[in-house]
Amino acid sequence: MNSLYIALHVLSVVVWVGGMVFAHRFLRPVVAAQLEPPQRLRLWVGIFSNFFPYVWAAIIVLPATGYAMIFSIWQSMSLVPLYIHIMNGLGSLMIVIFLYVYFVPFDKLKIAVSAENWPAGGEALNRIRFLVGVNSLLGLLVIVVASGGRFLL
Repeated sequence: MNSLYIALHVLSVVVWVGGMVFAHRFLRPVVAAQLEPPQRLRLWVGIFSNFFPYVWAAIIVLPATGYAMIFSIWQSMSLVPLYIHIMNGLGSLMIVIFLYVYFVPFDKLKIAVSAENWPAGGEALNRIRFLVGVNSLLGLLVIVVASGGRFLL
């Protein structure tokens, strides 16, 4: 069963972190250079509306599979190695950041775009951009800890 948990866990990380890195580092600069604010903001609402359901799935699958593996291998959080605690803490922080993005600036972005209030939409998008950047870095750090933690810590 642990092999299924690992597969689901890794796939969720790939979709969430990979999607953030792609959007933030590759898609965003091209969109910003080629589209005016109204088109850019509408595009991002569409992108986020398509991407965020996958993130919701990831934030359910990741803790569920992570804790299933922890309790099937170590039987207790007190027995897990330090790198697992770091992964758990950083992953939890990432989930909190996503929840904030989803319920606050993304909501403001949708409202602003619907009202064609481009300055407010731009402010909301900038907030999302910053937080997705933070979460991307945290996600990459989690990957480093997960893949090399038992050798590094």
